[in-house]
Order: sequence, then structure tokens, then C-alpha cells
Amino acid sequence: MDEHEKKLSAEHRSLTRRLLLLAVAMFGFGFLLVPLYDVFCEITGFGGRTNASAATVEEAPDLSREIRVEFVTTVNSYAPFEFAADVDSMTVNPGKMYFATFTAKNLTRADKVAQAIPSVAPVSAAEHFTKIECFCFTSQEFAANEARAMPLQFIVDPKLPEYVDTITLQYTFFDTARSAANGAL
Repeated sequence: MDEHEKKLSAEHRSLTRRLLLLAVAMFGFGFLLVPLYDVFCEITGFGGRTNASAATVEEAPDLSREIRVEFVTTVNSYAPFEFAADVDSMTVNPGKMYFATFTAKNLTRADKVAQAIPSVAPVSAAEHFTKIECFCFTSQEFAANEARAMPLQFIVDPKLPEYVDTITLQYTFFDTARSAANGAL
């Protein structure tokens, strides 16, 4: 093997090592992406994440202030469900506990499992909107053609910025494509 072939072979080994290192780094980054995204959303309220510290919630109503909470519902285009809030909006006082109900119906003759994904707008309101009880916390199992009322219990923190007078709580309802009978994909 001459000098040129040795040099070329060394360059190939070096390139192979760098590519392997890059592949391992990409795998590690992909593996950490979900927990990093969860932390980011928890800190910033991005993606509609709300303050989930239900155990520390105390009612201390600010009766001098009224906030309009709008409920917007959508169903993923592939989900065979009807899904709607029982009321379009509510007027609430910060610091007071409220209840709302949403109704979903499985439109198929098969058992289905669905999940509601929340989003809060404006983003600055997300950390001040606390869901105490919500159907969105867990997947919902529906029997064939079953319709069900699903509860939401929430409180708006009195520390909500003064410029926010309307909060939009939007849910998207997804078919998880799991069988309700065995919970498998």
C-alpha cells in the first residue's frame, strides 16, 4: 500500500468515525426532544399547557373583574366523532371555580378511544388558567355509537394580566386508533 492509499484510508476511517458520532448525537437529540419539549411547554405555556398545580388551588374570587372564556372545539379530520362544548362561552370571575361540560359521540359501530388536546390563547393566559378536572387528562373510551358528557373544572388565576379580558380554550379531538377492548395499537 503506497503513501497515497494509506492517507486515503485514514481519511475514510476519520470520516466514518465522524458520521457515526453524528448519528449517535442525532439519536440522542431525538430521544431527548420529547422531555425537552414538555419542559419548554410547562415553563412557557406554549402549546396550551396550563398550570396543573390543582392541589394548591384556593378560591379567592375577584368579583370586580370579569373574563370571558370561550370554548372552541374541533375534531381531527380522520376522527369519527362529534364533539362540542355545551356552551360557547362563559363569563367568569378570576379566583372562582367553574364547571363546563363537553359532549362527544362515537359515530361508528365499533368501540373507539379518543384524546382531547387543549390549547389556550392568548399564550400569556395559559399559566393563569388552571384545569382542576378535565377529560383531556386521559384517553376516553367510547362504546359503539356512545355519546357522553365530559366535565371540565377550572379556575382563572386573579394574577391574570389586566389586558387579558378574553381567554379561548380550544380542544382538538383525536381518534387514537386504539381498540378500546385491548388498548393496543
